[in-house]
Amino acid sequence: MIKAIAIIVAVLLAGIVIFATTRPDTFRVQRSTSIKAQPEKIFPLINDLQRWGAWSPYEKRDPAMKRTFGATTAGKGAVYEWDGNKSVGKGRMEITDTAPPSTIVIKLDFIAPFEGHNVAEFTLNGKGDATHVTWAMYGPASFVSKLIGIFFSMDSMIGKDFEAGLAALKTIAEK
Repeated sequence: MIKAIAIIVAVLLAGIVIFATTRPDTFRVQRSTSIKAQPEKIFPLINDLQRWGAWSPYEKRDPAMKRTFGATTAGKGAVYEWDGNKSVGKGRMEITDTAPPSTIVIKLDFIAPFEGHNVAEFTLNGKGDATHVTWAMYGPASFVSKLIGIFFSMDSMIGKDFEAGLAALKTIAEK
């Protein structure tokens, strides 16, 4: 009986591992909103890393989080490092490209609780009196993330954060 249970458990685990290897090698999470403000008003709120404290949902998860900024905080080359509780972890982001007032590309390096190297991208498309803002994150999917993805949807987890951040950004920009 114990031998049969062990075989069944081993087969199930092997099945999960095999299924994980078939999952995509990359991921992308993206959310968008419409903000009644011109791109020129919204762009600086994203392009200046010191201004993220006003709208980023991650900033509110650990008020005691240690924050370190580079010599420049806005535009290409701006750097922001954080070290916080298990909810925010530890990492670094650097703006690698900007095209005012429409695009900001950020290299994200997560150190803890899991290592990850991704890209965040903000695009702003003005149409009339509003701007369509998209926040996306994409990168490679490691085997561990593929395995975790079988049980937990990264899109659902991160997507909720992006929705909250975009809602806060909207509130600030529409004032």
